[in-house]
Amino acid sequence: MTVTLALAGDTMLGRGVAYLLAKSADPGAYVSDGVRAYLAEADLTLLNLECCLSDRGDPWPEPGKIFHFRAPPRAADLLARLGVHCVMLANNHALDYGHEALLDTCDHLAAAGIRTAGAGPDLARAREPVVLDVRGLRLSVISVTDHPADYAATPHRPGVAHADLPSGVPSWLTDTVARARAETDAVLVSPHWGPNMTTAPQPYIRAAATVLAGAGATLIAGHSAHVPHGVAPPVLYDLGDFLDDYAVDPGLRNDLSLLFLVTIDELGPVRLRAVPLKLDYCRTVLAHGEERAWLGRRFIAACADLGTTAAWEDGLLAADLR
Repeated sequence: MTVTLALAGDTMLGRGVAYLLAKSADPGAYVSDGVRAYLAEADLTLLNLECCLSDRGDPWPEPGKIFHFRAPPRAADLLARLGVHCVMLANNHALDYGHEALLDTCDHLAAAGIRTAGAGPDLARAREPVVLDVRGLRLSVISVTDHPADYAATPHRPGVAHADLPSGVPSWLTDTVARARAETDAVLVSPHWGPNMTTAPQPYIRAAATVLAGAGATLIAGHSAHVPHGVAPPVLYDLGDFLDDYAVDPGLRNDLSLLFLVTIDELGPVRLRAVPLKLDYCRTVLAHGEERAWLGRRFIAACADLGTTAAWEDGLLAADLR
């Protein structure tokens, strides 16, 4: 039995997107028909939600923190109408408006029928995998972030699942992965790791991926860089971005990204197809022309640097993962 996952990267629904959401939650206003057609091909759609969903809270008082991202509650309906089944919440924006806003995020998503991983009302809930059942396959999803430490849940305080990955993969995380592997058919670990605006995984990220795979992760899909990285089975090092209003770096072109369609079974990932995306201001469309070609060249080269062969196939970027 094979299942296709649609894996999208950082999705920020605050600021400019939030302004538009006050007027309309029509998914076509934010994600084009062409992109949504690929989402519809998948059995499960998962993404990293890089904001909170709430109309409450105050900006997190961390000295030097510049960006605070908050979307209105109706953003949960937008995600549901896009066909999103599960979001990862362990990242550096989940608590941008405090503990109440984080709990609101979980509640609004649950009310929309969307599962969440990586955050919760206490430490145990934040670290607990979410189990998704689809077409006879049971998939555990584990969400974790390596920054910031002050967003970490405690036994008595809401927060995210935090792991100091630059210092090594903690035993609680490898134990969680191993338990999930024993109890379900496949395990997706989705870390928010490393700095923004990089084109390749840092050495500590590659080391952590090796440990997580050894512990039983059948697929690892990271994010944080805002730029897609290469693939080295079973690791998709960075998914890039999916929807936002971010400023564009003219060299790194963080407005060009990929939607990853990954076929998996009980043994792990089988095949990857990557859909080239163009992130316009608050709207994501299919990439075309020279931008699509440029993105393809970069992704193929990034995969080659990691020992993986990727190539164009039927209009998409493809790679064997087994």
